Amino acid sequence: MLSRQYLREHAEEVRTALDQRGMDDVDLDGILDIDEEWRSLKSKGDDLRHDRNQVSSKIGQLKAEGKDEEADEAIARSQELKTELQDVESRADELEAELQEALLELPNVPHEDVPVGDDEEDNVEDRRWGFDDLRDLPDEVTPHYELGEDLDIIDEQRAAKTTGSGFYFLKGEGAMLEHALIQFFLQVHREQGYVDLFPPIPVKSTSMVGTGQLPKFAEDAYRIGGGETDEYDDDDLWLCPTAEVPVTNMYADEILLKDDLPLKHQAYTPNFRREAGEHGTETRGIVRVHQFNKVELVNFVEPSESYDRLEALVEEAEEVLKRLGLPYRVLTLCTGDLTFASAKTYDIEVWAPGTESDDGPERGGRWLEVSSASNFEEFQARRAGLRYRPERHESAEYLHTLNASGTAVGRIMVALLEYYQNDDGTVTVPEALRPYMGGREVIEGHEPVGESAVGAGKKD
Repeated sequence: MLSRQYLREHAEEVRTALDQRGMDDVDLDGILDIDEEWRSLKSKGDDLRHDRNQVSSKIGQLKAEGKDEEADEAIARSQELKTELQDVESRADELEAELQEALLELPNVPHEDVPVGDDEEDNVEDRRWGFDDLRDLPDEVTPHYELGEDLDIIDEQRAAKTTGSGFYFLKGEGAMLEHALIQFFLQVHREQGYVDLFPPIPVKSTSMVGTGQLPKFAEDAYRIGGGETDEYDDDDLWLCPTAEVPVTNMYADEILLKDDLPLKHQAYTPNFRREAGEHGTETRGIVRVHQFNKVELVNFVEPSESYDRLEALVEEAEEVLKRLGLPYRVLTLCTGDLTFASAKTYDIEVWAPGTESDDGPERGGRWLEVSSASNFEEFQARRAGLRYRPERHESAEYLHTLNASGTAVGRIMVALLEYYQNDDGTVTVPEALRPYMGGREVIEGHEPVGESAVGAGKKD
């Protein structure tokens, strides 16, 4: 959230930021008008309160002096001022609520280093890794969804029966691979100094507001038992869309100490998103789904250190891909592709060679985003009340929050199945992952079960 003072003093900067983000639906002038009227009413209320106090202080003296008529006039005037003050305060409270709601709709201001652009086409590629020493691939790489079906380790059809489209079963070595990746990610980040958390999966509306998911992205989230409504209160719960929400809000409305920082937490959670308006663009496979696992890295730091920490955070997320030997690239997102709460974001995209894409590399295949590393500066801290004391005797200040996926498990599985597949249809397990796979070196798959399997690889 942007502070009111910042908005007043940097209105044109905010206007430019909205334009660069392509957010022409925000009525900035209307917000400024509300703020101006609110400030005027607060000033008028202070004046009325002062006048009433002065009038009230004379009433006793007038009565003591026997000036009953003047005392009655003072009492009447005091009542008039009270009524007028109540009206002013009531209107100020209405404007306060309007202003608070409007401020929640304003995005963060991009950092000055963020490239200006309209959409993902204007993102800037910073570097690539792993393309100088690619492994030998089959002449035609099988897409993960076909390979997963052939090996009987991914089952979308039965998940559609039990739950609906956009969900999937992992079976046997597929489920083992998912668990192995989670444990591998967690261990890598423990080595980097992260403290493990396992947070609650349902989160309050206030927590979703704190990190910026509400109110703007309500349609993308799964609400528990709240029904369809635009009102959010503390009794409503949502399925966690990302561990960023519970972990960031863990310290909401608290004051940390300088000695506590930087604070680095990691958390594995299942995550739930409707992907409203997007899911229909990719109906096969496990790239764009409604439930997925992820290890999230959340950092709480002093403002002066947040951009150095952002660079280090990207490197920490990259380490996972390097150890797995998966080729990838790092992008700086432009203003038009920047997330709502972020001041600066790097995307890490892994190479998945099994499915062609218009924006894929020259070697074919496509890029899959597996991590977004973002610095939110004090945007989330203001919404969630995250503060620290630079020194014990000093006033509390807002800290800076950052996060990154470390990384999205399902999309890493996609890249592994496509990049490490062999001519015979098996998949080589990367060496770094084998201890977490019970020593398995190759994923060979399973015989399918049921009558439907006859003629599809299973003998009568």
